[in-house]
Amino acid sequence: MDTIDEKEALKRMTHLCSMAEHCRAEIEEKLRKWSLSGESIKRIVNTLEQESYVDEARFSRAFSRDKYRFDKWGKAKIAQALRIKHIPETTYIPLMNEVVDQEEYLSILRALLNAKRRSLHAESEYKLKEKLIRYALGRGFEMDDIARCIDLSEENE
Repeated sequence: MDTIDEKEALKRMTHLCSMAEHCRAEIEEKLRKWSLSGESIKRIVNTLEQESYVDEARFSRAFSRDKYRFDKWGKAKIAQALRIKHIPETTYIPLMNEVVDQEEYLSILRALLNAKRRSLHAESEYKLKEKLIRYALGRGFEMDDIARCIDLSEENE
């Protein structure tokens, strides 16, 4: 990657952050690719945070909302992705409950399970439930919610 000076890097990062939400880890990674020193990276990120271009809580809120609504991810998968981005649990856990409406969350899970149920073939109801549970866990939904939605979806058949 090309090497740029600190002033140009700050200019590019302010532009990038004004276009979409980014977390501290994403910005630091991008700056490292530009071969900036550790001190320069620290100064740039601190400036971006002070000027509210980077805000971990705002990023967590937007990330959670997008992954939940558009990608149909469960809370566990969203939390894992935020941990990978080095967002502290104390930042994203309270926001998760604010962003994710429980009724809508269960409605999304029910719809996913019903759609998956139609595409699955299993030799028994037990095997079918097992496949549905594995699918929903992979999407990041919690076992309590999965069990509740599988039972409800069976009643609707």
